[in-house]
Amino acid sequence: MGVFQDFVGRFSQTMTSYLGDRPLMEAAVSAAANVILADYEIDEEEIEAALAGMRANPILEKGYDTLKLEAELFEGIARARTRAGRAENLGFVAGIADRDAAQRRAVFLIAADVADQAGISAVEHAALAEIAAALKVDKDALLGSAAGA
Repeated sequence: MGVFQDFVGRFSQTMTSYLGDRPLMEAAVSAAANVILADYEIDEEEIEAALAGMRANPILEKGYDTLKLEAELFEGIARARTRAGRAENLGFVAGIADRDAAQRRAVFLIAADVADQAGISAVEHAALAEIAAALKVDKDALLGSAAGA
């Protein structure tokens, strides 16, 4: 029975990636947006890092084209301009907290890559801590593993 369940799980994941995994995309976009606006400035390199990170994710890359990801990212950035919007973005991030660890880590690492464009500032560390809490991942361990890679 285990082999059959494994097959069904893989088939389901493949179909989801081709159809688009909206909660995963919203989580990645929202996490990146909160980090981009953590210092109240929009930096082109951070936007490019966010898009590159999302395009590198096989599920997001198959389910969404670059224009859709960019449009969704700018919506997330627009939300992140207010405290309520940042909270809404965190809600999207927390929406995948019950997913497997690999997907949660991937979303966190996209946000970490965005933060690390010119070194991670104190406000970006704070934003990453909120994102890590919402995703139920270990921020310090993931940042340490990213630094060692």
